[in-house]
Amino acid sequence: MERFTIPTKADVSAPNQNLFDNLQKGLGFVPNLYAYFAKNETALPDYMALQNRKSTLKSKEREVINLVTSQINGCRYCQSAHTALGKMNGFTDEQILEIRKGSASFDKKLDALAKFTASVVTNRGRASQETKDAFFAEGYDEANMIDVIIVVGDKIISNYLHNLTGFDIDFPVAEAIA
Repeated sequence: MERFTIPTKADVSAPNQNLFDNLQKGLGFVPNLYAYFAKNETALPDYMALQNRKSTLKSKEREVINLVTSQINGCRYCQSAHTALGKMNGFTDEQILEIRKGSASFDKKLDALAKFTASVVTNRGRASQETKDAFFAEGYDEANMIDVIIVVGDKIISNYLHNLTGFDIDFPVAEAIA
């Protein structure tokens, strides 16, 4: 696979340099995904605004969506990043692997979310009636459904970018699963 280069802070515009500084302060490093977005003048701030928007979903729920979507889309970078973030949100290694496979037997509500997300991503927005019914039966509403789609869209953007470029994974590499 052709390798694409990651820009340094010195290689990007002043506004993106400020975002690099904020990422460095917040995370301790600038993840390669964000650095790659900075090759485009507006992509990094736009993407960060999408990721940091207010949501009806809790951070654990967003991680379920991120893990399921990244697994289905075969993005090793995002599988790895969200495995680390999933652990930070209290999921065990075993739970993360189960979520990546599209279920969460340890939590009925998260299980409905994982299955709904898998159906949405696999069927390009045409989730099965069964997964929609289970999603709503667990207390999710239409506002939550909209947020699920926004998180899926966010993750598809980063999944596709990494799948196209193959830049280095700068998180502990997640276990490969079929």
